[in-house]
Amino acid sequence: MALKNTLGDLNNHLFAQIERLSDEELTGEQLREEIERSKAVQGISSQIINNARVVLDAAKFNDDHWDADKKTPRMLSGDDNAKS
Repeated sequence: MALKNTLGDLNNHLFAQIERLSDEELTGEQLREEIERSKAVQGISSQIINNARVVLDAAKFNDDHWDADKKTPRMLSGDDNAKS
């Protein structure tokens, strides 16, 4: 399964959200809705970043401590072809 989104895409979404929040024409209910959307984007973004951090930490651990014949658990490797 090919990766459809990247951390670069996430970065673009975050900046787009900042631009929407910066729209000075938003007032009242529209502004409140955009603020709620921003909170949702922030929550999801935090989880994506935390997941990426776990994958990176696993890769670092694998490089530093594991023998070549040991495999990182597939869930942590970020590699669909990894063996558990």
